[in-house]
Amino acid sequence: MSHWSEMREGGVVTLAHANPPRHTLTAAGVRELQAALDGLERDTALRALVLTGAAEGVFIAHYEVGELADAAEASGRAGAAPAAPRRLHPLHEVCLRLEALPAPTVAALNGNAAGGGCELALACDFRLMADGPFHVGLPETSVGIIPGAGGTQRMARLLGAARALDLILHAQLLAPREALALGLLHRVFPAERFREEVRAFAADLAGRAPLALAAAKRAIRRGLERPLADGLALEQEEFEATLRSKDAAGAMRAFLRGERFAWKGE
Repeated sequence: MSHWSEMREGGVVTLAHANPPRHTLTAAGVRELQAALDGLERDTALRALVLTGAAEGVFIAHYEVGELADAAEASGRAGAAPAAPRRLHPLHEVCLRLEALPAPTVAALNGNAAGGGCELALACDFRLMADGPFHVGLPETSVGIIPGAGGTQRMARLLGAARALDLILHAQLLAPREALALGLLHRVFPAERFREEVRAFAADLAGRAPLALAAAKRAIRRGLERPLADGLALEQEEFEATLRSKDAAGAMRAFLRGERFAWKGE
């Protein structure tokens, strides 16, 4: 059974997740997402990617606990932890690929998003959520583990160490408005208009300069990992690269004439 369905509307691609009845993320679902990204990374027409849930009221409930329990029992039988560092888990790789994708990525949380679902959302550039009796967060410590797909690292970078410690150690799930107030979400929309609002949000991104958006995304994400002077040097490189583009020359001339410019991605 396929866990992800794809829909394209202009330059916006939407991947919708469904794994009834629990709507959890599984190893098979991660592999499907990897395969989808294989094609999207080569798609020069892609302008925005939206991840959402196909079921009513749930984005991704969490990572499949049964698979984690099997892994816990297998680890217990194996004894000591491996001496050498291992390859990152495939879900880590998916999240890194989402961050590196030139096109903006949007997590459209149409309902509950805990554990692995929240971590997948944290790897996206934008997080939008439907208002309602839904929750988002990282409750893993309540079942004896910690977030395992980047939650400790991305939440701390996003909200600060103190806030991340409070939320993760207390396994706290947040209502949409609480998550918005803390900065975990970018927008909260009424549930009855959520799909429509997400389409408008993604269409707005898709209508902007693709080379400039990709350059700004790289400058921000990579710059945060460097000292300020190095980040400024990176910004200057990306600025100069966009300045040399045909889109920039055409758009600035069109601006001076009071005209709109149709982006070519060149």
